[in-house]
Formats: sequence, C-alpha cells, structure tokens
Amino acid sequence: MTKLPILLALLLLPIEASAAPRTGFHPGPVFAEFGDVASVDSDMPLPPTTVFHVAFNVSEKAKPGELSRAIESAARFINMHVEAGVPLANIHVAIVVHGPASTDLLKAGPYAQRNNGAANGSAAAIAALTAHGVDIWLCGQSAAAASIAKADVLPGVKMALSAMTALALLQQQGYSINPF
Repeated sequence: MTKLPILLALLLLPIEASAAPRTGFHPGPVFAEFGDVASVDSDMPLPPTTVFHVAFNVSEKAKPGELSRAIESAARFINMHVEAGVPLANIHVAIVVHGPASTDLLKAGPYAQRNNGAANGSAAAIAALTAHGVDIWLCGQSAAAASIAKADVLPGVKMALSAMTALALLQQQGYSINPF
C-alpha cells in the first residue's frame, strides 16, 4: 500500500515537467498571452523594410480545451519578427484551417457539444489574431464534411470554397506557405 503514493507521484512527474514554461522564452510584444518567443542573436539580418506574407496551413486539431499549436505558431511568427524590428504593418499572416482542425474555429456552444463540454482553448487567440488583421480561413469542404455551419464559427473566421483554393489564391497574392 505504501508504494501506491510513490507510483502516483512518479506518474505525475512527466505531466508537471511538460507544463513548465520553456526556458529562455518570454511574452512577445504583440500577443503577450500566447506565442512566447526567444530572443536570438541572429546572423541573418532583418532590415526594417522586410515585408512578410505568410500563410499557415493547419489541419491538426488541438486537444479539447487547449490552444492549437499551429494557431499559436502564427502568433509566435508575428511576435518574434516585431521583436526583431520588423514593423507590424509589414507582417501579413493568413491561417488556412481544414480537416480535423476545423472544429478549433467553433463558437463556445458548438465546440462544447463536440468536445464533451470543454471550452475552446483557441477562441481567445483567434479573437486576438483577427483583431490584429490576421485572416483565418475555414475550408468550406471540411466544414461541409463536419456539418459546420457558417453561423457556428467564431467571429472573424472566413469561409473559403476549400483550403486548396485559399492556399492557391494566397500564393497568387505573394504569400509563402509556412511548412510548420
């Protein structure tokens, strides 16, 4: 019987270690609540005239109640480049969401219905990103397959004919596709 508390404590160690903040990372200048960055002494100069047009291709669903890693990566991209001296006005980001990740764009009620009552851990980040001009596109084909109505998605989320269409059009507008 005395071994049970020790076993439980050992099982919880990896969980606690993974929840710890990453060493060397700090809140960014645009999104302080998420998208932490590390300051880097880079050998690749970023002139203040640098302009980015980057699209994030998101298909992996976040764990229920957690912030989508891919959505947070878009915020990190903005935070790290503003910290490095690129003006926020020169950073244009789009997020194209499809497949299982489509449900990460749902309002509270529809999200909870599909995730055992969990809150949408990406909702606040989506609101902050769209408030800063980030375009978030939902694949219409994925929405149809998952029975997601346009009225079910968070404010600021836009519906595209498909993720393939959105990515192709964004590339024609000079956006590169972020491979992460």
